[in-house]
Amino acid sequence: MNIDFNAMLDTLPIMGMGMLGIFLVTGVIILTIVLLNRLTAPRKQKKPADADDTQKQ
Repeated sequence: MNIDFNAMLDTLPIMGMGMLGIFLVTGVIILTIVLLNRLTAPRKQKKPADADDTQKQ
């Protein structure tokens, strides 16, 4: 088995571009999921301050 070191060095930029692409796509997917969760989450309704006082009496 013969290892061509120069050929390996020539392929490193191609591998780097592929890895960068994977990380970018993963980041876009994560951001999309976070945005969709924030946009479609049920709204929390505020309770009026007087409601707590009437229940205690």
